Amino acid sequence: MSHRNEATAALKALSIATDACRECPLGEPATQSVFGEGPVGAVLMVVGEQPGDKEDLVGRPFVGPAGKLFDRAVAELGWSRDKLYVTNAVKHFKYELRGKRRIHKTPGQREAEACRHWLESEIELVQPRAFIALGGTAARSLLGRPVAVMKERGQWQENPAGHRVLVTLHPSALLRGDPEQREAAWEAWLKDLRVASEVMKKTAAAKSPGRAAPAPRPVRAPRRTRTTAPA
Repeated sequence: MSHRNEATAALKALSIATDACRECPLGEPATQSVFGEGPVGAVLMVVGEQPGDKEDLVGRPFVGPAGKLFDRAVAELGWSRDKLYVTNAVKHFKYELRGKRRIHKTPGQREAEACRHWLESEIELVQPRAFIALGGTAARSLLGRPVAVMKERGQWQENPAGHRVLVTLHPSALLRGDPEQREAAWEAWLKDLRVASEVMKKTAAAKSPGRAAPAPRPVRAPRRTRTTAPA
């Protein structure tokens, strides 16, 4: 079996494992876990906060209103979605009920920490060139420290593992913002994301005829974990 097939199979096994995970309270009320999707060896790994209502029901990341805004940005930047691996720092939807509506709640640090090893396993298997952190929860999970998103947005940061991480807003922040400022916010967000275009271009150049692709690192088995909350 090729490296790519081995890693793809391992990601599938991780997806199944996250669905059974009860290491924090979010798994029990959620419809299902929402694992990442995209190719092994993706140029960029895009990490959001957590699934939303639509993602929880469908079982796929970035398919709700914020996901559609992200897709629009990808199209405007001239990127290919099939070269991105898209996931979330937290794999289950955190919400509160208001009548029949499920309203998004920001995951706490304990919940993000409980999910960190799933994200780390995704990183080991996908082996992206760089990362985009959408929002504070994603940035903290990737960089291992609190992040002032508005201060650090649009800049490459480096985490303790040596990974390059571009910090910016989550698209849901644009949807919640002042409608009169939405166009300016959109342009500022695109400017942030455009910083990562250098990675896309360099990767395309490296794959041009006459250049050998780097040998893949060996696939590591998914980390073992508890599937029930500790007593």
